[in-house]
Amino acid sequence: MPIACPSRGFSPSETPPVPSSAAPTTPWTSRAFPSAAPSPRDSSPDATWPDCKLFERAGPSPLAPPSLARLPARFARGGRPCAQAPFSFRARPLARFPNRQPDQHPPRETVPASIPRSPNRGKTRGKGAILSSGERGRGMRRVDHLEQMIPYMFAHGCARAWLILLFADPAVAPLSPFDPHVPFDYSFALAGIGIALAARRVAPLQESRWAKPFALTLCIVASVCMLAASRSLELAAPLALAGAVAGGAGFLLIVLLNAEALVPLSLMRILLYQAASMLVAVPLTYLCQGLGQPQLALALFALPAIAVPCVSFAYRTTPEAERPRSTWPRFTFPWKPILLFALYSFAYGLREQQLLSVDGAGMHSSLSTAIVSGSLVAAFLLARRLPLSALYRSPVLLMVCGFLLVPMEGLVGRAASGYLISMGYTLMGLLLGLLLYDLAKRMGIAIVVLMGAEKMTYLFVVWGGDCASLLATSPLPTQTQDVALMAAAVMLVLAGTLILLSEKDLASRWGIRLIETDDLSEEGRRVELVAARCDEIARQCRLSPREDEILRLLAQGTSNQTIERELFIANGTLKAHIQHIYAKIGVHSRKELLALFEDAGALEASSDEKRSGAKIGERAQDV
Repeated sequence: MPIACPSRGFSPSETPPVPSSAAPTTPWTSRAFPSAAPSPRDSSPDATWPDCKLFERAGPSPLAPPSLARLPARFARGGRPCAQAPFSFRARPLARFPNRQPDQHPPRETVPASIPRSPNRGKTRGKGAILSSGERGRGMRRVDHLEQMIPYMFAHGCARAWLILLFADPAVAPLSPFDPHVPFDYSFALAGIGIALAARRVAPLQESRWAKPFALTLCIVASVCMLAASRSLELAAPLALAGAVAGGAGFLLIVLLNAEALVPLSLMRILLYQAASMLVAVPLTYLCQGLGQPQLALALFALPAIAVPCVSFAYRTTPEAERPRSTWPRFTFPWKPILLFALYSFAYGLREQQLLSVDGAGMHSSLSTAIVSGSLVAAFLLARRLPLSALYRSPVLLMVCGFLLVPMEGLVGRAASGYLISMGYTLMGLLLGLLLYDLAKRMGIAIVVLMGAEKMTYLFVVWGGDCASLLATSPLPTQTQDVALMAAAVMLVLAGTLILLSEKDLASRWGIRLIETDDLSEEGRRVELVAARCDEIARQCRLSPREDEILRLLAQGTSNQTIERELFIANGTLKAHIQHIYAKIGVHSRKELLALFEDAGALEASSDEKRSGAKIGERAQDV
């Protein structure tokens, strides 16, 4: 008969029953012996055991081999010896096993089969090496699935290299009396505004039959015109103007097509792909600039011919359920990020002529661009975390330091200020694009609308350069002009900083607000409701940016494997984030989490019914 505990049905004064002589004694082991606990020599059957709540039964294990019966006495915590037993489990508090019966043994703790049992686990190298969990989290997760980056990298990278070779830093000098880059910028910006206004008719561009062939045709026409303008003096001006207009529109279409291919991805993957494409454009540009005239002309036709198929292939590899939709809600214009980048662009335009005189500086495929994009790629692949909350404020520091170094160019040289200004502007352009991608994903808005409207900011670079040229023609001394330009640029950057600091992080709304509409499709309305509920939960429960991103993916029904692949995180890291989300929200499973978004749909439906009922009542009163 087993020995019972007072907490299991016996009173404290009752003496436990005596086991039969044939059966082996089954004493009790304790995690921490009380002061009145008997010693091994007092382990007779008549001994009483006070404070039985801390004790568990220890007896022969059905899983133990017979050889374990000859084991010596085991010792409990604190050095106090336990009674002899054929085999005993380590005592544990009974609260850990509330469903265990009095005569059952505690469950045996086993090592998961996924963990290797080698004593040198995580230390071997070579063929068949076993990586530690830290190495699996930090190394393998960063380089996994990077082959998907190749089409994105060459789509935008080849287009940027083509832009530099024809307009930004032309390898084929046209004979026109004006700079073709200026009409190119106007065509680029005006085409972006036009597509943004007509987006409901033409978006998504990837699904239309005309967008990709038209983009390739425009780029080929631009290459033909610019090559002809470098050989014919009489027709140089009209050819250069036609080439610049066609090139601006064609390059814009490639950029928007690439944006539609990127928007289904996660924000971290978008930032990585964009930085990698800018990094690839730098050696492509330097390589083509060293070619002869026949090879260079061939490269000017080959680069857009590579970019357009790559962007089409990249879009086809994305899941159909996550591709841009043809309907989206009406919204107010996100003026904060556009105004912020416009101020930075104007400040950059004030110093653009001086930056062009510095080798390796500039916002296009230059050495400063390679430094920024290469640093982002290296940080993403090597660092354990890439905090976007701190990253998106770094361009302010770079540009302010660059402009403050302008009066000291005699001491530190013009290269220091030029590189800092160029790097700050390049990084701001990358982060502004990331912000627009985030708004498009959260609000369910077509990315071509936001990206097309953002291209108007490039006109401020042109206008800033025009203001600097007008100031240069004034009778003011050169030193006074430099001080005036520096003061104006610093004031513009600080004004942009106030706009930047007015929002807490990248996940803010930035002046955008959805407007209710009756012609929105059911799928678009569901996406809008899910995004709104995610915003509310993230704000009320104070989720971190990574937890907010995981919450949105979970709300869309994304599997754990897909989330790991999209965010480049390990399985254990994802599970830890999910548990933190559950704890902050107050749910215990994914089913309960998804129920929150189903309630949002029901509440929205009831609110729609109430609003429709109120409108009917108002009309009845009017009648």
